[in-house]
Amino acid sequence: MSYNNWEAVIGLEIHAQLLTESKMFSPDSTAFGGSDNENTDPVSLGLPGALPVLNKRAVEFAVRTGLSLNCAIREKSVFARKNYFYPDLPKGYQISQFDEPICEKGYVEYFLDGEIRRVSIERAHLEEDAGKSLHTGDFTLINLNRAGVPLLEIVSGPDMRTPAEAAEYARTVRRILRYLEVCDGNLEEGSLRCDCNVSVRKKGENKLGTKVELKNINSFRFVEKAIEYEIQRQIECKESGEPIVQETRLYDSTKNRTFSMRSKEEAHDYRYFPDPDLLPLKVEAEFLQKVRSELPELPLTRAQRFQTAFGLPAYDSFVLTAEKDLAEYFEQVAEVSKNAKAASNWVMTDLLRELNEAKLDVAKSPIAAAQLGELIAMIDSKEISGKMAKDVFMEMWKTSKPPKEIVKTKGMAQITDSSAIEKIVNDVLAQNGQAVADYRGGKTKLFGFFVGQVMKASKGQANPETVNQILTDKLKG
Repeated sequence: MSYNNWEAVIGLEIHAQLLTESKMFSPDSTAFGGSDNENTDPVSLGLPGALPVLNKRAVEFAVRTGLSLNCAIREKSVFARKNYFYPDLPKGYQISQFDEPICEKGYVEYFLDGEIRRVSIERAHLEEDAGKSLHTGDFTLINLNRAGVPLLEIVSGPDMRTPAEAAEYARTVRRILRYLEVCDGNLEEGSLRCDCNVSVRKKGENKLGTKVELKNINSFRFVEKAIEYEIQRQIECKESGEPIVQETRLYDSTKNRTFSMRSKEEAHDYRYFPDPDLLPLKVEAEFLQKVRSELPELPLTRAQRFQTAFGLPAYDSFVLTAEKDLAEYFEQVAEVSKNAKAASNWVMTDLLRELNEAKLDVAKSPIAAAQLGELIAMIDSKEISGKMAKDVFMEMWKTSKPPKEIVKTKGMAQITDSSAIEKIVNDVLAQNGQAVADYRGGKTKLFGFFVGQVMKASKGQANPETVNQILTDKLKG
């Protein structure tokens, strides 16, 4: 988009639901999809006398994420009470972290438009989720299954200038969380939610404009579209002299517009104070080192390794590292086939096409990585042709059988014996005497006709290179 003399300033707050089995401060299940108010106990219901107990696994996941976001991990962090009234918040406050978060001062790097971009991370803090309000007609129903579910809120700096940057940053954070296996990143189920802070200012100005928050957007495409709309709305307000109100707005994806939800609160409105029921959290050096030693290779690092180790183009490497399972599948295909570029092509085209059509994750692929690697090796060793391999691949997809078994059962082995191919060529030329004369008379485009006839006669099994060479020699005559 073109904003003329205006510049957008964008920051994101990403709320990631941590993949713990129990809630942040109680033993309730965090499983999605239970009956209404099934996963509740005195702590998540906020009953008098119920005391919170911190989930150690949630702390480990927060530290793992913070390290991967290049954050400093506080030796001591503090849980605070964030006070506000809402029907789905039974205690009347949310346990969160305020001025002493567990992770702070980090950054994320990501690839966009052919270059590496960097966004700062101001903080990543632990908190509990609220319940869910269901509005039906004149009534509002409350489901507290989600109340107390552990969240990590990742707050970026105001470093992004375009909707595309914001959307790609959000995708990158999701990718990192999924690689770490701390969050499933499911936007539809609400286990990853994005709030976007958007303001505009004249180009060249350093002072930030009035910030508007766009709340709970549930797809990266809508992140981009909502920010685009909001930027244009704010520019129009500025140019018409209408003041921009600091507020929270919601995005209507069907109408592609934002609308006001409520005025935006300041930190002092929540009356934060340390939770008296929870001691300060101390992260010991030994625990920190253990978590650091267990970190996996992250997506950007892996993509860069694919480029240097396998010689893949940047585009291929970023597609193949979009999901951890896909990256591991590709590496196994490359290892078995000994042909990384061919492995990349088969995974990115044939395999992803079938997976997308069947709506399957690569972990559920009916073709094992080793089998696809074996198929590629068979092409390179000339056991089968590339065209035949396409048919074998589809049979593998249907049956999950290894390629050698399919080739043997269906008699699909490639004919490489030059004398056998020469006999087929001689028969084809003998049957098409006029075409041979025409070719020798200057109609060289008929060469493709002869290739087709030979391949048809050999049921597609003749080695194409040998066919081309023999035909070239024979037609010279």
